[in-house]
Amino acid sequence: MTTAYELSHLDTLEAEAVHVFREVAATFERPVLLFSGGKDSVVMLHVAAKAFWPAPVPFPVLHIDTGHNFDEVIEFRDAHTEDVRLLVARVQDDIDAGRVADDGGSRNRLQTATLLRAIGEHRFDAVFGGARRDEEKARAKERVFSFRDEHGQWDPRRQRPELWSLYNGQHRKGEHIRVFPLSNWTELDIWQYIQAEEIRLPGIYYAHKRQVFQRDGMLIAHTRFVTPGPGEEPYEATVRFRTVGDATCTGCVESTASTAAEVVAETAASRVTERGATRADDRISEAGMEDRKKEGYF
Repeated sequence: MTTAYELSHLDTLEAEAVHVFREVAATFERPVLLFSGGKDSVVMLHVAAKAFWPAPVPFPVLHIDTGHNFDEVIEFRDAHTEDVRLLVARVQDDIDAGRVADDGGSRNRLQTATLLRAIGEHRFDAVFGGARRDEEKARAKERVFSFRDEHGQWDPRRQRPELWSLYNGQHRKGEHIRVFPLSNWTELDIWQYIQAEEIRLPGIYYAHKRQVFQRDGMLIAHTRFVTPGPGEEPYEATVRFRTVGDATCTGCVESTASTAAEVVAETAASRVTERGATRADDRISEAGMEDRKKEGYF
């Protein structure tokens, strides 16, 4: 009598991501993994380590530093990348060089120029990103292998078919491919995987007390990068972050979830994506993310 062997849902997602990592390592000359210290990039690096174990991860990780990051995330980034080669490209360098202009607001959009500069300087031909299709409408249009032209731009009409998980990484000199190993994961999948694998995250992903204020229907953390305006009274609340980005445009949610299991339960009950609930930069227009992606954004 034979016993049927089936992978669990999480094991299937992990196996798919491992396949993508190995496919890129075998196909491209100079891949790099984007790493912000956020939950998706942490999971992505964790899967990459499993894909090549016992050998080290065979490519560097790159952080695009806006200069407006949460302190806890930068501390975690430095502690969590000791076993890999960490590259940091700073938005401030592009501001100082006059390549982009700082208007005193969010630097989130300014990251595009810094990312494209880093890709060009290091001649990266494949760039791993942690974007997932469930996050936002424009990201739902992405393939696993997403072609970028010589200007780093994305054209949703030039998507390549990926039947039977066959990926087309062909590109000319100066072009590159964005690769999304977690495309088919959801926020709930990410948290269930974090719980199952006991993956460490920055503490701001779990419930903690913080000074916050209300702005445009979101809870914004009071930091040195963003302060309350007229009529925005700060107060202390128990909150956590569902996503981590530029401190000037990333909101938090009231929560008492202090463990991965509690976050899993909370996420399962949520009916709003993390970006829709806590990212002000996605509210600029209905096509805000798609417009930025066409310019070369993550």
